[in-house]
Amino acid sequence: MAQDVQTGDEFDVIVVGGGNAALCAAITAREEGARVLLLERAPEDERGGNSSFTEGLMRFVYSGKDDIVALSPDLTPDELNSDFGVYTEEKFFDDMARVTQNRTDPDLCEILVKQSNATLHWMRRQGVRFLPQFGRQAFKVDGKFTFWGGATLAAVGGGRGLVDQLYRAAEKAGVTIRYNAWARDLIYTDEGVQGVLVNINGTTSRIDARSVVLACGGFEANAAWRARHLGPGWDLAKVRGSRYNCGDGLDMALRIGAQSAGHWSGCHAVGWERYADEFGSFDTMDDYERDNYPFSIMVNADGKRFLDEGADIRNYTYAKYGRVILQQPDQFAWQIFDSSVTHMLRPEYRARRVTKVTANTIEELADKIGDVDRDALIKTIKDYNASITRDVPFNPNKKDGRRTIGLDVPKSNWAVPLENPPFEAYAVTCGVTFTFGGLKVTTDAQVINTSNHPMPGLFTAGEMLGGLFYFNYPGATGLTSGAVFGRIAGRSAARAAAQPQTRVA
Repeated sequence: MAQDVQTGDEFDVIVVGGGNAALCAAITAREEGARVLLLERAPEDERGGNSSFTEGLMRFVYSGKDDIVALSPDLTPDELNSDFGVYTEEKFFDDMARVTQNRTDPDLCEILVKQSNATLHWMRRQGVRFLPQFGRQAFKVDGKFTFWGGATLAAVGGGRGLVDQLYRAAEKAGVTIRYNAWARDLIYTDEGVQGVLVNINGTTSRIDARSVVLACGGFEANAAWRARHLGPGWDLAKVRGSRYNCGDGLDMALRIGAQSAGHWSGCHAVGWERYADEFGSFDTMDDYERDNYPFSIMVNADGKRFLDEGADIRNYTYAKYGRVILQQPDQFAWQIFDSSVTHMLRPEYRARRVTKVTANTIEELADKIGDVDRDALIKTIKDYNASITRDVPFNPNKKDGRRTIGLDVPKSNWAVPLENPPFEAYAVTCGVTFTFGGLKVTTDAQVINTSNHPMPGLFTAGEMLGGLFYFNYPGATGLTSGAVFGRIAGRSAARAAAQPQTRVA
């Protein structure tokens, strides 16, 4: 239940934001004994920021089945027969370094990796339940699920289930929660940040606090900022998640001298339903993602392939391929599948809102698609089919080496010929998830100013934390990062609030 907050009310810690990172910060600050106010810009029925639009999937270090069972103890004997593999700290480090082209901040990355397992156990103690992602992060081959890609467990109920449980935990812990609360400015003096100006249900109030945690998302829902920072054409991208992530927190912090960090011209962007809504909607959130492209070929309006669909497991390419699709003529592409793999497509390919074409011949498919160069498409498929190393067996659970030879744009794995009808094609465009640019922080999640000094009373977590992700992103790392650094920010903010304030350097 939301509680009344008025000018003159005082708190030890104010958390700006209402998603996974903000909630983890608020709960942790309460564990430290702080009086905590959480300000969620959205109304209650849209709470949770981008976290509510996720699958609830979390990447974390684990050493085998026992670690999975410790977090998901209610598995059936058949489910326990799965091959969960292992995901070591070394592998997590390697994945972060590889996909960010060795730019990830080493200190922040070390914290993320080394605290990932303990953070999931803390979340479970808050009431979050986890289950393995059968069929989404593992395919059944020879009667057994084999997990791949380092992302195995997701919160029960997906992102909304995760958010709802964390809100219950926050309320139980005594966090004061206010919805329709649009934080507009930070109260900042020579002693540091001392609260916020917030518009709650149309009325602006000054709320004082000893510390503020900014965890209110990036600027992905702000078309003007996308065009300014990501580049031309990005104002045309669809927004997968919350319409409230407009960069407000970043703007407030930068205006008082916070230092930017990370990849401000980079973002997480995926293949998305071509005619999706402009912003995420809880009614259609599960309908629009098109992530089975490794088993397809993707063609643009010129009828040509333009990327290696099988370069790596989906978890390591999906977050960067949205950018590539946006760069194609008219910002769209088609994913085309042979019938031998369509049974493995995720449920969203069967959703009610999908742009799909089915045909019994390649020529018929080219005619039905309509907005692609027909002759070029037919030639592309013919050349692709002829180039496949058919003596290599297809295996969806690993990089199988079934590749093409001699094409200008190779396909490195999962090269399935298009020769068994009916063929299915799905129209996609770019869906932006979150932006990579953020604020520079200490390892305690305290914001650093442009003079390279920590800013008293100001902390950050979630999408606003800069320096972790560049160019690309290992799937399911965002929620883990939000939880890990949310806890650090909440703990640091509470402890700072309990100390005498000092003048900013």
